[in-house]
Amino acid sequence: MKNQKIKFKNYNPKLHEECGVFGISNTSDASTLTALGLHALQHRGQEGCGIVTFDGKQYHSEKRFGLVGDNFNKEKVLKKLPGKYAIGHNRYSTTGGTALRNVQPFFADTNAGGIGVSHNGNLTNAITLRNKLVQEGAIFHTTSDTEVIVQLIAKSKRFKTIDKIIDSIFHIQGGYSLVMMTQNTLIGVRDPYGIRPLVIGKLKNSYVFASETCAFDIIGAKFVREVENGELVYVENDKLLSLKPFSTKKVRPCIFEYIYFSRPDSILNGKTAYEHRKNFGSQLAKEDKLDADIVVPVPDSGNAAALGYAQERGFNFDLGLIRNHYVGRTFIEPSQKIRSLGVKLKLNANKSVIKNKKIILIDDSLVRGTTSHKIVKMLYDNGAKEVHVRIASPEIKYPDFYGVDMPTKKELLAANKSVQEICNFIKAKSIKFLSLNGLYKAMGFEERNKIYPQLTDHYFTGDYPIEIIDELGENKITQLSLLSTASNN
Repeated sequence: MKNQKIKFKNYNPKLHEECGVFGISNTSDASTLTALGLHALQHRGQEGCGIVTFDGKQYHSEKRFGLVGDNFNKEKVLKKLPGKYAIGHNRYSTTGGTALRNVQPFFADTNAGGIGVSHNGNLTNAITLRNKLVQEGAIFHTTSDTEVIVQLIAKSKRFKTIDKIIDSIFHIQGGYSLVMMTQNTLIGVRDPYGIRPLVIGKLKNSYVFASETCAFDIIGAKFVREVENGELVYVENDKLLSLKPFSTKKVRPCIFEYIYFSRPDSILNGKTAYEHRKNFGSQLAKEDKLDADIVVPVPDSGNAAALGYAQERGFNFDLGLIRNHYVGRTFIEPSQKIRSLGVKLKLNANKSVIKNKKIILIDDSLVRGTTSHKIVKMLYDNGAKEVHVRIASPEIKYPDFYGVDMPTKKELLAANKSVQEICNFIKAKSIKFLSLNGLYKAMGFEERNKIYPQLTDHYFTGDYPIEIIDELGENKITQLSLLSTASNN
């Protein structure tokens, strides 16, 4: 069963963010509000979810496979999670596999008291640190790199919990955001470059930390600000305090939060992700001269960009593809017969819209190209006259090591084929990608600063802001599994 799941993950055409994190301080409905916040962040991880609370005397934890709404929707479950402080986590596994022991939040007892940890991102030196900790006598119970952080906190010789956390984060490298909880403190940390997102909200006297602002809307909290790159924020006695233990670095948030990962209604750098994506589509239209009958989005990822493109060019926007919203990763075992159905599990052609039409088909990104190939074929099979593919981001040529489930370089279509070869592969009449400077221009920059890039854009450029210490990629899950002393759950 484990091998089947991995195979189907590889079939999945889209990129995936690793996790969503949430935490709230000093409120009587902490577990319920956390469940609601995680529900709003469900798009960031669908394989597992968990909540840890503190009731003034002891910690309580519930971790489950599957969706938040299927696991934390009953009063009897939430009654097991009393307390005024809570943290939660949605998981999409990129390292460590899908065993229940890898579902977060993680919890540990230290000489300064208990601490719960929720982590979004990926450590680029996790294996190196893990080897060192094991040699020093540490016993690991999971295959997740997040446990390295927990072990470092527990091992620290510092007296105060905040100092232990600072001590531990000086050892780790990568893109990460952390939400942690002790008996009376809620803590948030963002990596020195601000690659992975973390935002602060306020609900009456309670503070809320989350991966995205959409988690605030569902509980009625107000967005306060983003956690700054390299900042540690903590809530103590209902006061928000801030520390900046790292040397100052230029902020470089992940560009794919803007292109794809964040929910369209979440705020990023003063605008919703939806606005950014419309701007990408509009800029793509300015770089294109093709005439067509209609603009068709690949739902839902291409909706905003397609609308921006159509409005810029004055073309008709129409839904030439209909999405089945009730299909998750799979509803039956991923046999070869089911995999052969491909994209039809999620999309179907709207024949009356596309028949005899010259179509501009727009999506946010192109990874392996297998889904684009199937969609183009579907449109032609249902009567389209011409299908021209337009992608509202540059070509993805390099893998990610900072918390994105990214294929290896040999699987990335643009890393191995020219634009014309990509067009031939997906069988489109033509294809065009948004230029790199066009992407930056759409976000309000004049162009990409070559010396100090404004964003983490290594997917397109190979410019990795953080050194890759470990030998990552395909071998990381295997290496972590071999290093783990725990048995499978």
